[in-house]
Amino acid sequence: MKKSNIPLIKHIPNFLDYCEVEKGLSPVSTRNYHNFLKMFINWLKDHDLVDIKPHELTTDHIWDYRLYLSRKQDDKGKRIKKTTQSYYLRAIRILLNYLADKDIISLPSDKIKLPKLTDKDKSIKFLNFEQIEKMLNMPNTSKPDGLRDRTILEVLFSTGIRVSELTSLNVKQFNRNNLITNKFTDQELVINGKGGKTRTIYFSNRSLKWLSKYLKTRNDMLTPLFINYSRNNNDDDHRLSSRSIENLVKKYTVMAGLPVDATPHTLRHSYATDLLDQGADLRSVQELLGHSNIATTQIYTHVTNKKLKDIHKKFHSGQ
Repeated sequence: MKKSNIPLIKHIPNFLDYCEVEKGLSPVSTRNYHNFLKMFINWLKDHDLVDIKPHELTTDHIWDYRLYLSRKQDDKGKRIKKTTQSYYLRAIRILLNYLADKDIISLPSDKIKLPKLTDKDKSIKFLNFEQIEKMLNMPNTSKPDGLRDRTILEVLFSTGIRVSELTSLNVKQFNRNNLITNKFTDQELVINGKGGKTRTIYFSNRSLKWLSKYLKTRNDMLTPLFINYSRNNNDDDHRLSSRSIENLVKKYTVMAGLPVDATPHTLRHSYATDLLDQGADLRSVQELLGHSNIATTQIYTHVTNKKLKDIHKKFHSGQ
């Protein structure tokens, strides 16, 4: 192990390359780490620590940064959620692991403590089926962009796909001919998900019908499955961005008058909740969501706990 005379923040570009090349992370995951580390970089600059070396970073620095994260407020006076604080701190953990892997002396990664989460912190936002139906009926499907939006919402709820995975879909991954001529019964697709892991997603018959209607209006030769109709004609790709999809979900949530500030990930939560509510087991849902660890899937205890309560009420002798 050796000390490095290069400031900690100057190691970050090499760390991001390491994430992509050696760890095999997707560009989206690598970009997320970069975004999470930007907050730490700005904090170091604000505290005249821009030249701090890896071996000079201490637990006191980390504690001060944790205090900063817990007290930071946005323009509306809202504080950063503990779950989001954890993402910022995990990014530093992984950076320190990288330094250790390169035999550079630094603060051990296990010194980065994460905020303790309560059940309230772990709770998730989801929509019930009635609310989903209300949102699905909001796009004006007589217009090309409205038809596209309805198809996007249907696919999000049907597959539980992440927004970054959705924007990566291409037309050639589907049998376009069969879809356009309504010669389909089901559809499954192997995709590269978070962390470069592959998984299979399944399309409902209803989502395929909307996909069929949408593709019938596509007379172009563009690669992406979902395109941005308002992009400049000189743009060769026209791929709809994650931000655009987040905005359209928010738009239709407001139009439907739903009491939840929904995002594409809310539809993923709703997908998982619906599966469990209809009787799917947690392990199967874990596979369908692409979670590496069953503990991640256990955030859906709002469903499993209700089932246990119903079972107890129905079968316990002391009722």
